[in-house]
Amino acid sequence: MSDATPEARPEEPAEAVPAGPASADPYEAAGPAPLGVVRTPTGRPAVDALLDRLGDADHLTADGHLEVYEDVHRGLRAELTALDAPPAPRPYDNRS
Repeated sequence: MSDATPEARPEEPAEAVPAGPASADPYEAAGPAPLGVVRTPTGRPAVDALLDRLGDADHLTADGHLEVYEDVHRGLRAELTALDAPPAPRPYDNRS
């Protein structure tokens, strides 16, 4: 008995379209690309400026990120340390 339905064949793959010279080597490193992370303002101008500096890493290759991250880390650490510092004495606070 023969079956009236045609034999099922796997679909043929679509023709590969070359994507350009960058895709010639699949092991070649990709160029820098922004991560698209949204930075919410903190209300402290010095901290906001440091966090905005993180955006500089978006345009660098991965080996350039370290310098930006360390710079921002130093700045944020200094800001946190400043929060623990006692307020500076005012001119007339030292009266006897």
